[in-house]
Parts: sequence; C-alpha cells; structure tokens
Amino acid sequence: MLINKKIMATLGLASIVTFVALTSMAPDKEEGFKNLKVLPKHISDRQLDKVMDDWSHSLGVHCSFCHVRDEAAKKMDFASDAKPEKEMAREMYKMMNKINQKYFEAKKDSLGMVMTSGINCNSCHRGESHPEVKVPEGRRGPGGPGGPGQGGPGGPGAPGAPPKQ
Repeated sequence: MLINKKIMATLGLASIVTFVALTSMAPDKEEGFKNLKVLPKHISDRQLDKVMDDWSHSLGVHCSFCHVRDEAAKKMDFASDAKPEKEMAREMYKMMNKINQKYFEAKKDSLGMVMTSGINCNSCHRGESHPEVKVPEGRRGPGGPGGPGQGGPGGPGAPGAPPKQ
C-alpha cells in the first residue's frame, strides 16, 4: 500500500510539473494592443471596436482620419502616432472624461473607462470632424459678436446701429 501511495504522489507531481511546463511554453492568445495611452491596456477586441466605432460615427470619419496605412504591409498601422489627429482624439477623450466625472459624477467600469453619462463625442461633433463653433444670435459682450472691436450685430458700424459721435 505504501508503494502505491508513493507512485500516485509521484505521478500526480509529475503531471502538475508537465502541465505547468506546457502551458508556460504555449504562445499568448492575445498580445494586447500596442500604444494605448488613454484606453485600458487590457481592453478586449470587441470593446476597442465599439469605442472606435463610436468615435468614427460621432466625427463622421473613417480609420484613416487618425491612423496611417503601412503601405509595405498593405494594412493600417494602428499603433503609429504619425497623425496629429490621433493625439487630438486622446486629448478630447481625456477632456470628455474629466467633464463627465466632475459635472455628471460618472463612475468607471471594471476596465477603468468612464461609463456612459453626461456628454460624449457626438454631443459636440454630431457627425462633423471639425464642428463649427456657433454663437447664439444676439449674444453681446467682450470677444463675442457685438463686443468691442467685433463689428458684429449691434456693434459699431452694424446696419441699424446708431451713428458714431
């Protein structure tokens, strides 16, 4: 009986060692994405696709707006920072998160991403890559239409404005 227990213990230990050795030699299923600076490092393919789809629809653009194509490899180089639009997208994403946390008390999910609440890219962009800044009609004051030196509605020289004296 004692010999059977020793054999079983040895076989069990050998099995564990073999299993650990084999699994450590196996290649990683997912290397992870390269050059993520504002998105979580361990974001899934599906989650990253959703974020990128949201951004592209909100700005009315395609991947090539922020990402460059590697002509030698004949595919997109998503890790490259060659286009300034990519860094601007990062800055805008950080700004949006700060606004949502400060004013809308947005919480973070299990990946550390700010959950949907308050504002998002579409709040301002509405399908435009460079949304036009619009000022409400009749706005007056420093720096705005009608303000000092602006010549806007109601300002000096505007139609219907009182003549200068």
